[in-house]
Amino acid sequence: MAPLRYYSYILIPFILFFISGAAAFLYRRKGSLPINWPFLGMTPDTLLNIHRIHNFATDFLKRSNGTFLLKGPQFANIDMLFTSDPSNIHHILSKNFSNYPKGPEFRKIFDILGDGIFNSDHELWEIHRKTTNVSVFKHPNFHMLLETTIMNKIEKGLIPVIEHYGEMDLQDIFQRFTFDAICLLLLDYDPESLSVNLPVIPCEKAFTDAEEALLWRHYIPETVWKLQRRFGLGKEKKLSEAWKAFDEFIYKRLSQKEKEHEESTGLLTSLMSSFSGQSGITCDSKKFLKDTILNLMIAGRDTTSTSLSWFFYLLAQNPRVEKMIRKEIENKTGGGKWKPLTIKQLEGLVYLHGGICESLRLYPPVALEHKAPLKADILPTGHAVDKESRIILSFYSMGRMEGLWGGDCMEFKPERWISKDGNGIKHEPSYKFPAFHAGPRTCLGKEMGFIQMKMVASAIICNYHVELVEGHLVCPSDSIILQMKYGLKVRLFPIKIVNEGG
Repeated sequence: MAPLRYYSYILIPFILFFISGAAAFLYRRKGSLPINWPFLGMTPDTLLNIHRIHNFATDFLKRSNGTFLLKGPQFANIDMLFTSDPSNIHHILSKNFSNYPKGPEFRKIFDILGDGIFNSDHELWEIHRKTTNVSVFKHPNFHMLLETTIMNKIEKGLIPVIEHYGEMDLQDIFQRFTFDAICLLLLDYDPESLSVNLPVIPCEKAFTDAEEALLWRHYIPETVWKLQRRFGLGKEKKLSEAWKAFDEFIYKRLSQKEKEHEESTGLLTSLMSSFSGQSGITCDSKKFLKDTILNLMIAGRDTTSTSLSWFFYLLAQNPRVEKMIRKEIENKTGGGKWKPLTIKQLEGLVYLHGGICESLRLYPPVALEHKAPLKADILPTGHAVDKESRIILSFYSMGRMEGLWGGDCMEFKPERWISKDGNGIKHEPSYKFPAFHAGPRTCLGKEMGFIQMKMVASAIICNYHVELVEGHLVCPSDSIILQMKYGLKVRLFPIKIVNEGG
């Protein structure tokens, strides 16, 4: 034992010296393509940039014409072909859709989604899409329920909280708002997470922990995260706790709904009756409904709240745009005492719509998509892939490509989306602007998302001027949903005070 201990004293300083030297070398060459080291692949560069993974991907995609193979360690089988090329996106999501299902690897990584729509392929996916569309989005009372829910939550939740706190984390406020709203729509239940005392509700907070762990699973070997899960370590521990919180919250609401005897015409009743007795559903019916609702809650809470957060971050940096949107709303409504806008009143707010699209271009809430082909294929860019390939579609990087959006692609310009006559919105193909995905899996809730964002945005913009708290750092988190790592700390100033001060 003594000689081993003696050699360790000698070797450890050399190992530390090598690691620190390698890190310093990689840091100095930041901005270059990752080095493919023997045995380790590009892991050193990846680990050095793991805290900024979306911008790291954008850096190497810009230097490689939009498609790049990120090599992992030779023993780990985690090579990933990143692409932001529209022709590849169109090919994978639309033209050759049948060859790119979610697949078993996706289901392993996203096992928490169970048999929900985001985790399903083939017949089960078709059942989900058709049934959800008919029983939710085509429900005869859907628009009335949506409008009433959002208006009430603005008046009784959002505005009172804003008036109570001079300074706040706006991302947290939006997450609470959209959590309450989706619970009201899907479960006919208001958890009231958006109230003046800002209560901690485990299920509401569990989304962030789960989504960070799911991104981490993309970059470490499966054996590692499975060991962490088995022994309750690191991000896997938080993911397990989040899973438990989801189950407890949703199952409780389903049980309460089953005990209610009065007739109900809500969306949950519609979902329950529509899925009942469907052929092609092989798992326990209650678990299947829980998985279905969890998937829809993720879409309803996280994508909308994240989109709103980045929109107001960009507004705070571009007060000219904020004033233009406020003026557009005043012209549309004729001024007077403010009240939440109806869905009908939102029509024709072209500049607001353009601002939201521009925010979604730069900060798509789902920053990446994981794909794997069923059989060997050649992508339009000439890259060969087979059933062992892991393909990452970087939607975040697409909005930052000068070849797609011009030399001013990093600028926030709602005008980019407005037609020449100023009365309409320019159409961009979904494979260039995939904020709502593309092809057969295009988001069913696109219209709902726009309505909710416009109602919330107009409520705040009509009443307040938004300023970032000085010194607050805003950057993307390491998550499958492009949340803000440190939140969005802002101060909101009533418009009348801003006007009186000149």
